[in-house]
Amino acid sequence: MADQAIPSAPAHILLEGVVKEVGDLRIIDQLDLRIEQGQRIALIGPSGSGKSTVLRLIKGLESYQQGAITVAGAAVPDTHARWQWPWARPTARVHRVGMVFQHFNLFPHMTVLENVAEAPRRVLKLTAADARQRALDYLDQVGLAQRADAYPRQLSGGQQQRVAIARALAMRPEVLLFDEVTSALDPELVGEVLAVIRAIASEQRTTLLVVTHEMKFARDVADRVLFMEQGRIIADGTPEDILVNPRNERTRRFLNLVEQR
Repeated sequence: MADQAIPSAPAHILLEGVVKEVGDLRIIDQLDLRIEQGQRIALIGPSGSGKSTVLRLIKGLESYQQGAITVAGAAVPDTHARWQWPWARPTARVHRVGMVFQHFNLFPHMTVLENVAEAPRRVLKLTAADARQRALDYLDQVGLAQRADAYPRQLSGGQQQRVAIARALAMRPEVLLFDEVTSALDPELVGEVLAVIRAIASEQRTTLLVVTHEMKFARDVADRVLFMEQGRIIADGTPEDILVNPRNERTRRFLNLVEQR
C-alpha cells in the first residue's frame, strides 16, 4: 500500500487571490499569502505599496472585491461581525485579531486603566474586577502600571502607544497587527515602543505582523520579511535574505534609499 500523504496543518492566516480596489485604483493585486501560527512577519516597502491595507483586510476593517481571507479557519469578513462590515452581527470570532495603529486612538476622557479594561469588560463580558486586574497585568507588562490613573493627555507619545499595545494584548488575540506604530513618535520615544514589541515577540506564540520602516527592528523581531510594491509581494524570505543580502533589485534600491535617510 502506498504511503498516505500527511495533510499539512492549515495556515493561521491565508489570503488567496485577494484584490482590493478603490475606484479605478487597484490597492491589492491578486495577493496570495500564507502565514503559520507563531510566525513573526515584517512588512516593508515604499509608501502606498499596500502594507497597511493588508493589515486592515486581515482585521476585517476594509472590504475587498475578489479572493478570500481566513484567520484560524474563519472567513474574513465574518458575516456575523457587525463591527467589521456594516450588515452583520457581533461574534467573539473577530477578537482573534488585535491591531495597534499609528495614532494611538485612546479614549481621551478615560484613564489609562479604563482604556485597557473597557473592551474586556464590555466585549468579553469580564466582571469589572477581572477586567481591572487584566488591565493592570498588561499595563505592568508594558511598564506603565504606575500610570494607571493618568489620562492620555498626561502621557508622552511613547507611553500612549504602549497603552495602546496593552489594550490590544488585554483581548488576548491570536494575531497581533502593528501598523507603523512608531511613525507618529519623536525619535527619542521610538526605542521604548520597539522594546515592548520585541518582548512580546520573544515571549509569546502570538502571530505578529508588523508594518515598519525600521529596518534594524525588522531584522531583530521578524523571522520572515515581505517586501511589497504596488499591492504585490515581490520578495519573501528571512531577514538575512531580504534585508542583509537582497537578491531582488527593487528591494536593494529601496533599502539603499532607507539607509540614506
